[in-house]
Amino acid sequence: MSRTIGIIAGSGIYPEAFIDAAGAKSPDTRLVMAAFHGETRDELANEVAAADWFRVGQLGKMIKFFKKEGVDEAVMVGQIAPKNLFDLRPDVRTMLLLARTKEKNAESLFGGIADELAKDGITLLPATTFLEDMMPAEGHVCGPSIKEAAMEDARYGYSVAKETSRLDIGQSVVVRNGTVLAVEAFEGTNACIRRGGELGRGKEVTLAKVAKPNQDFRFDVPVIGPDTVKNCVQSGVGVIAIEAGKTLMLAGEEVSAMCDEHKVSILAL
Repeated sequence: MSRTIGIIAGSGIYPEAFIDAAGAKSPDTRLVMAAFHGETRDELANEVAAADWFRVGQLGKMIKFFKKEGVDEAVMVGQIAPKNLFDLRPDVRTMLLLARTKEKNAESLFGGIADELAKDGITLLPATTFLEDMMPAEGHVCGPSIKEAAMEDARYGYSVAKETSRLDIGQSVVVRNGTVLAVEAFEGTNACIRRGGELGRGKEVTLAKVAKPNQDFRFDVPVIGPDTVKNCVQSGVGVIAIEAGKTLMLAGEEVSAMCDEHKVSILAL
């Protein structure tokens, strides 16, 4: 029997990458998209069997749409801007969810959404579904070979990012010569890159991005892509260290070409 998967689609190229991968690997799968005003690219609605538009916080309305379309599996792909999370106009179902959730961090809130979907018979799939081959294995990924000094910074940044992610602060850090220049928090990876690059003055700066311990891959997957490389180039970051087998590299061919052109190295640890 063919599957019907509901896509909860945020911004960026992640939703498009999922749609393309699903079409290539499971062409019989019917895709239905819940899109968000100010986040999801308009043209994606033409690439799925059905789509509807929502405000962030309209959980009840979204679930009704999925049920009407016969969805029994869903996937969260793409980001929602922090300004929209703070501009919630929740429906009744979302208000009840927020009232039950003591810790208002991303993991608790998205876990609550997964529970609400499950109540209506909708299973939330890993956000890596159909995209497993976009998660680099350990070793040099692309760009120039890495010097030993930069390798030491990559390992150091990786260990620090593992600790900050364990504390649910952020999953990215920027380091230079064994010194932490910037730690990601609510502002996101790109802002962390820019701040770290400013402080490092664009010289031998390394970005490390990792998964949380016990990461729930249904709704929180470390991702890099062309925008990551572009921000690194603009900020003077020359090495990107990611966690092997747990980080999605979207638009891999474009990323590789950009790294070759701008002399940025990507390493999976």
